Amino acid sequence: MTFMELLIKFPTEKDIVDYYVHIRYGDRPVCNHCGSIKVYQRKNNVKVFDCNDCHNTFSPFAGTIFEKSSTDLRKWMYAIHMFLNGKKGISGLQLQREIGVTYKTAWRMLQQIRLAMGNADNQEFFDTIVEIDETYVGGKPRKSNEHDDNTPKGTGTGAKRGRGTDKTPVVGMVDRNNKKVFARIAMPNGEGKKLTARQLMDILKVVSKQENNNTIMTDEFRGYDPLTKNNFVHLRVDHTKAFSDNNGTHTNNIESFWATLKRGVYGIYHHISIEYMQRYIDEFCFRYNNRDNDMFNLVLKQSVLVG
Repeated sequence: MTFMELLIKFPTEKDIVDYYVHIRYGDRPVCNHCGSIKVYQRKNNVKVFDCNDCHNTFSPFAGTIFEKSSTDLRKWMYAIHMFLNGKKGISGLQLQREIGVTYKTAWRMLQQIRLAMGNADNQEFFDTIVEIDETYVGGKPRKSNEHDDNTPKGTGTGAKRGRGTDKTPVVGMVDRNNKKVFARIAMPNGEGKKLTARQLMDILKVVSKQENNNTIMTDEFRGYDPLTKNNFVHLRVDHTKAFSDNNGTHTNNIESFWATLKRGVYGIYHHISIEYMQRYIDEFCFRYNNRDNDMFNLVLKQSVLVG
């Protein structure tokens, strides 16, 4: 959707409410309290509906990312439009400048949109050939004695990169058949411990149907050793020799996703805390999985967080 199409579609707040009601309820609104269809919209407050059966008042935005927000709905729609049109997202400061709100409001709006992006109905979609890999997120490693006054600047030994680093490990997988990606933080406590085989298996079991004897492609990391014992067909590629073997065993798709994720983190967001890191990962998974779909309507559909 272009900006001009957005203006034509939503000239007034009532148009936004009517559009959202159709997304959430279908042909006609339903009372959130009793389920009755005998409801009507108030003329003096288009975001409020009254039920003729139970005589309760309700809002179609109750239980959604828009609940308890006093920000104009037109600003919300423009924020979603901008966020989705940026391949790697937008920063809170940029949104603040664009729609004229405080930074705190802009930051919360983006977090709520990411919350909707991760609110998928069904994550169990991996049942064919799956590539699995892990990466580490948390900024570029700094020199270990960079701030030591007694040591010349730039002569530190350097923090470890990759496995064994203090960054947060993220495990991701791509289904070769439907081109879907799924990624999860392996250690939400951020203690910097080593990534274990049990953590890898727990994340894989969230989305993989083991009874189908999936083919799993990984690198040489020993944490993937239990795959064979768990009835998976396990194929490995040795990255010290090649990126892919003659049989098509590789992890290039998931590594391509990591590249996009890290370019977004480093180039747009610069730093993300572990408390909200999963939401940022969900954002990039959503973009990857729905790149050929109508992401705007899907975000509105997934904005309902209850019921």
